[in-house]
Amino acid sequence: MKRLVASALTLGCALSLPFLSLPLSGQRTVERLEKGWRFTRVDDPKASAEGYDDSKWSRVVVPHDWAIYGPFSFDNDKQHLAITQDGQKEAMEHAGRTGGLPFVGVGWYRRTLSIPEDLGQRRVVLRFDGAMSHARVYVNGHEAGYWPYGYNSFHLDVTPYVRPGKDNTLAVRLENKHESSRWYPGAGLYRNVHMVITDPIHVPTWGTQIKTPVVRGDFAYVDVETKLAGLKTLGNEVLTIKTHILTPLGTKIAETKASFWDEDSILRSGFEVQNPLLWDIGHPYLYKYVVELSSSGKLLDRDTTTFGIRSIELKAGDGFYLNGRKIKFQGACLHHDLGPLGAAVNEAAMRRQIRLMQDMGVNAIRTSHNMPAPEFVRLCDEMGMPLMAESFDSWAQPKVPNGYNLDFNEWHERDLVNLIHQFRNSPSVIMWSIGNEVPEQPSAEGAKLAYRLQQICHREDPTRPVTNGMDNPKAVLKTGMAATLDIPGFNYRPFLYDTAHRVLPQGFLLGSETCSTVSSRGVYKFPVVRKSMAKYPDHQSSSYDVEHCGWSNLPEDDFMRQEDHSWSMGEFIWTGIDYLGEPTPYYSDWPSHSSLFGAVDLAGIPKDRFYLYRSHWNKTSPTLHILPHWTWPDRVGEVTPIFVYTSYPEAELFINGKSQGRQRKDRSVTIDATENEESFKNFTRQKRYRLMWMDTKYEPGEVKVVAYNDAGEVAEEKVIRTAGKPHYLELVADRTTLTADGRDIAFVTVRVVDKDGNLIPDDARLLNFRVTGAATFRAAASGNPASLDAFHLPRHHTFSGQLVTLVQSSEQSGEAVLHVSAKGLPTATLRLQIK
Repeated sequence: MKRLVASALTLGCALSLPFLSLPLSGQRTVERLEKGWRFTRVDDPKASAEGYDDSKWSRVVVPHDWAIYGPFSFDNDKQHLAITQDGQKEAMEHAGRTGGLPFVGVGWYRRTLSIPEDLGQRRVVLRFDGAMSHARVYVNGHEAGYWPYGYNSFHLDVTPYVRPGKDNTLAVRLENKHESSRWYPGAGLYRNVHMVITDPIHVPTWGTQIKTPVVRGDFAYVDVETKLAGLKTLGNEVLTIKTHILTPLGTKIAETKASFWDEDSILRSGFEVQNPLLWDIGHPYLYKYVVELSSSGKLLDRDTTTFGIRSIELKAGDGFYLNGRKIKFQGACLHHDLGPLGAAVNEAAMRRQIRLMQDMGVNAIRTSHNMPAPEFVRLCDEMGMPLMAESFDSWAQPKVPNGYNLDFNEWHERDLVNLIHQFRNSPSVIMWSIGNEVPEQPSAEGAKLAYRLQQICHREDPTRPVTNGMDNPKAVLKTGMAATLDIPGFNYRPFLYDTAHRVLPQGFLLGSETCSTVSSRGVYKFPVVRKSMAKYPDHQSSSYDVEHCGWSNLPEDDFMRQEDHSWSMGEFIWTGIDYLGEPTPYYSDWPSHSSLFGAVDLAGIPKDRFYLYRSHWNKTSPTLHILPHWTWPDRVGEVTPIFVYTSYPEAELFINGKSQGRQRKDRSVTIDATENEESFKNFTRQKRYRLMWMDTKYEPGEVKVVAYNDAGEVAEEKVIRTAGKPHYLELVADRTTLTADGRDIAFVTVRVVDKDGNLIPDDARLLNFRVTGAATFRAAASGNPASLDAFHLPRHHTFSGQLVTLVQSSEQSGEAVLHVSAKGLPTATLRLQIK
């Protein structure tokens, strides 16, 4: 290919020139294929044919997750195997491992495509943001393409199969195999599908790569490489290419122009930006690069790429630097499901997730263990949330019999290239992850494979470092896998960090997955003692945050190492939010079917642990949180410890006005002095970060905490009270104004409270939902990992006195009213504006 360099015609200082109004598009059209789909779970090989009768199939809107509607069942993907990464030695039955939802099997989707009659030589491309899984795509009965990996985006040029001006049939067959996942993967066309029509001369999908090799406070250099397709169709014509850079405020600051003719080529452009606005955590300044292709005065194509100006640097023996500032990752791992929505992509739900993590103090998210939806990456770009974009949960050696291991050898490079090409211009993506706890860790061949995967990443994107989540530290130190990575990532076993640091050449390491503390919102177990893999008849875990998995630990075990070691790059906790599947430690205790790891439950309601992390991580807003609740009619006179999670250094506790003593966080606690069973038993490490009154006895009434700042002055007070009888339903929406696009969602928290507004902490009554006006009921969730209530039905039981219901906008403006009713309580209403 011939590489052509365009000369800069105009170079301006940022914010110095007036806004340039550009037409929205030239010959390029982009259509999101949402409506008009038919769907069935019946596998008929004739369903790809043009004239096939699908009139009895269900009507669905894409994104669509066929399995989230249930029903939950013990027999859905029941797996009989040993989870070796969890330390299981013998095979056992796992009933809720993948969520107890019916995602296994085949699903067919069909719809009609409208292709312009004047298509001419234009190209038609279908882009699938994710299709779960083994997607076979047919156009007018012809197989147009196949892509097995359900988490990846892929695109197909279907021009040879379409008929301009006529009805065209698009059919997609998907198949999820039994024992193909370790968690709930979702099912169906769960991400968006797009049809893109371009001139034969165009910028191909993900054809632009933007780098910022020089970033200073007063100056940045932007290097752009754009692929051009179809130039051989030019004949004797001359192609004119114009490019523009627009600032975050829409001001044009630079442009280039080039004219040439040749075979398919690559255009290289360079721009100087004076006083750039840097993309950073919480400061999501985004620029736009616009390229226009014209010939004989006719606009052929216009393509716009959003990017950010920021720098990334790894300093040996030190760590990760963003824009010249050292970053300690206060990260969270997130699975891709959206709780009651399943895997079906929804921007409002994703934005809510990111907001929750930001409030907790999270400064980076790991997309574990799969490639993220493009909407999620875009929202992180727009909201200033850095991302570790992860690729695979397994390589060639299996974790489950029918997982990605069956496709890895043939498909891993194509999958990795697609991931990188799609997101290499997103400033939020700060590193790539090539894997998670792969079985190849102990082998020399595994180390070589890690090196090859990293080289693919470097080849396609030399601007970002590469990591790998490794849970076998001794093995990867021995084989060299850890030493070969840009960033050695360790999952758990923080007590081996010192050993790893002493031998690793990088001089730093990352807690790529940490903690795995388990808890259920509003559930407290007595006595309050540290436990591993504790199980109870109610299938819950204690919200005192003192229980963890067999391979993991409590938050403070990681806090101390991240805080005290300059070479420790930070951590990504498992997990920020609960997800469907992996109900550890209740592997076989049906009906457990969602995780207990999250700091936030499946409904999006913060657990107590959320506030522990917030007290340590959120430096901009104070935290003062008391646990447990104070309604224990069966515990009068019994020892009921009180914990306080606070960003303040000191507090005094009162029960019914009587002081229980004043405590101060013990900053003298060190790692080495507490690496023993006695310290674990006595919660010695916890005393550095929590305030704990272990001997308090329950008596009905009021608990008050008075917090003090570093100067010893009263900074804040908080009170919780014993609840009376249930009196009414309290409704609180995250937003009361929605967009009339048929997709926007309000998340309404419903609380059962007494006459004074105190939460009834053990209420589990059935609530009924009805929505009138310009919106509809979409789903509900309580955060109870053992609940069998279907998410999509307009009735759901509360859990620990609360749940969340989802109200989705219509495409019409107006008012919507949510009605929530329950036996023995007055109906509650909430009004929403749809605009």
